[in-house]
Amino acid sequence: MTKRKIAALITGSLVLSSLGTVCVMADDLYFVTGGPMGTYYAIGGVMADVLNPLLSDTSLTLESSGASRANLEMIEEGDAHLATVQNDVMYYAYTGTSLFEGEEPFKNFSAVAGLYDETVQIITCDESIQTVADLAGKTVSVGDAGSGVEFNAKEILEAYGITFDDITVVNSSFGDSAESLENGEIDAAFIVAGAPTTAVEELAENTKISLVQLDDEHIAALKENYDFYTESIIPAGTYAGLDADSVTVSVRASLVASNELSEDVVYEIVKAVFENKEALAAGHTKFEELSPEDAVNGMSVPFHAGAKKYYEEQGISVG
Repeated sequence: MTKRKIAALITGSLVLSSLGTVCVMADDLYFVTGGPMGTYYAIGGVMADVLNPLLSDTSLTLESSGASRANLEMIEEGDAHLATVQNDVMYYAYTGTSLFEGEEPFKNFSAVAGLYDETVQIITCDESIQTVADLAGKTVSVGDAGSGVEFNAKEILEAYGITFDDITVVNSSFGDSAESLENGEIDAAFIVAGAPTTAVEELAENTKISLVQLDDEHIAALKENYDFYTESIIPAGTYAGLDADSVTVSVRASLVASNELSEDVVYEIVKAVFENKEALAAGHTKFEELSPEDAVNGMSVPFHAGAKKYYEEQGISVG
């Protein structure tokens, strides 16, 4: 039993549900997000500021962390109650695949809501690269080694019949990828983040860029194999020189909860989020994308009972 579980037990804030499982009713819910300079931490801070005065029995205690994988590990170990994660990474954790290959599947968490899109952006300065198929034989940055971006790149290339053996793989951060594109050291880069992304904005100010689009046939194939992807549009004008919409796919920045949280606690949080969208959006523009209908898209693990109750009240069926 972890220190936080022990503390909750001492204060009487662990109770048995009707199913005989232990449910946390603690006043402080530990909400792990990402690094202090990242979007996850920023949106978590807004949620805590807006929701804490509204929650009757709980409050959100925000903590920075190593983002998706680290957050899921903390929930699995009982050291966190809520977390922001990418929906593809939570799928990998739940199934013990990709980033979690060889590990026991994580089963101590459930989906609460998809918050906003983290868009797959394939950036190039090479006018000869028009489609994903054109990446064969090219030098391509696929994100940091072992990152979710790297697995997104593998999966998208796979849909086009391309493997990492067919490209020259470069593992680098978004900032380093942008610099390498500007210097002509790589031909393209996969960047998975909310658009616009700062590194790409700065690159587009100095260099003519284009976005490699995905077509309907290959998007359908990708979604058939990985249901955490959703089709999305990067609008014209998102970056300097981008004069037309670009079709791609996204994963979703998502809220998950420990299965030890009671149905009532999670229901209250979900209800407060959607009923206070305007206040949340005033704190961070990413909340402008929030809606109950979109919040259930791309969720490839079961929903927490409290979240499911709220969506079903809105006439939205979830698995």
